[in-house]
Amino acid sequence: MVRELIRYSQVLEIVGDTLKVHVPERAGADSVVRYGDLAVVKSVDGATSLAQVIRIERGIVSLQVFSGTKGISTGATATFLGHPMQAPYSGNILGRVFDGAGAPVDGGPDLSGEPRYDIGGPSVNPAERIVPKRMIRTDVPMIDVFNSLVESQKIPIFSVSGEPYNPFLARIGIQADADIVVFGGMGLIFDDFYTFRQSFEDAGVFSRTVMFVNQASDPLVERLLVPDMALAVAEKFAVEEGKRVLVLLTDMTAYADAMKEVGISQERVPSQRGYMGDLYSELARRYEKACDYAKGGSVTILAATTMPGNDVTHPVPDNTGYITEGQFYLHSGVIDPFGSLSRLKQNVVGKTTREDHSQIMNTMIRFYSEARDAAQKQAMAFELSDYDHQVLKFGDLFRDRFMDINVSMPLEEALDLCWQTLAECFAPEQLLMKQTLIDKFFPKVADGALAAE
Repeated sequence: MVRELIRYSQVLEIVGDTLKVHVPERAGADSVVRYGDLAVVKSVDGATSLAQVIRIERGIVSLQVFSGTKGISTGATATFLGHPMQAPYSGNILGRVFDGAGAPVDGGPDLSGEPRYDIGGPSVNPAERIVPKRMIRTDVPMIDVFNSLVESQKIPIFSVSGEPYNPFLARIGIQADADIVVFGGMGLIFDDFYTFRQSFEDAGVFSRTVMFVNQASDPLVERLLVPDMALAVAEKFAVEEGKRVLVLLTDMTAYADAMKEVGISQERVPSQRGYMGDLYSELARRYEKACDYAKGGSVTILAATTMPGNDVTHPVPDNTGYITEGQFYLHSGVIDPFGSLSRLKQNVVGKTTREDHSQIMNTMIRFYSEARDAAQKQAMAFELSDYDHQVLKFGDLFRDRFMDINVSMPLEEALDLCWQTLAECFAPEQLLMKQTLIDKFFPKVADGALAAE
């Protein structure tokens, strides 16, 4: 059924980028306006702009104007399109860059004839999900070895401004063994946007990448649409083509700040630190799109989330931690093994990976924890034992070989390097591991082992 389009001219109020229109109720008819629908706002000089319904209160409809309300007066009109924002989807969108409204911004061929689908739909029926059991290799040792990324996992990278979380996110997108990478950037400065695109092109993976980018100078409301755009496209590739899709989002704190600004313009009562009370539910709606489909592919979400003031109790990372299945904690250019966690790694460690994976993971972290304790003793000028010197040497090697985010190696090579590092610092009997694994994987000739003896 084709919805009748009616133009409404009674603009009641303009506050910031929000415009309020009176829409009289029609008895016995379907609702003319729905929450999230699009509208075309036409000013008196003929200029038009897209807007989105953000509030409905009886006959008063609030619209968030994408391009702002500058130049728009109460003489403007609004025409409701009867559908929410839609994302383009077909094989032709691979290797393309779109803005937050789904329009191409890379100067490529026109895609107006491609199919478009509504964004922001419900999460997948739990009956259509399966238990995650496949690992996504990233060639980052601190992820693959110690906190494995699993298909359909939703996990953030907690960091602070100034840390290289964007280059790190781009490298994961390049190295991850996913079929499709969908990137969503929110409030990016041009340099970051260019770095992402150039990195994908230089690595030769741009042909399997789709980018939705809202730059800092773009309309604020489009920032709220980018995650929904990216996730809608990812769902289509996973369900209809059975692809393993990795969704990269940055920065979810910028997304939450945009929600706060829109909420303030609606005169909503803020909750903690100025954020709206629905922050948790809005974040959960996006993260819950991660899924391993019983009859299709999978959608995995990796999102950068900055912590203002390195405060993990800030509302955005705090709420995120209750939704996601762990986190990667990035600081000082390294992935911290004690702040990081993958709650799904037990589904793949030792099951789809090498038999020594679980033991080597736990042993390495145990020795690194003891190295930190020994470093504290050294800093306080306490006398160190021979064992303390061993673990201190191990701690230095562990940081250099594994924790630096620039280190890149396949999982099996990283496991072999773990054994080599242990052999350089400890004797076999000090490892407290299964003897069968020591006999099979411990290097037979190691100067470090002889020195430890």
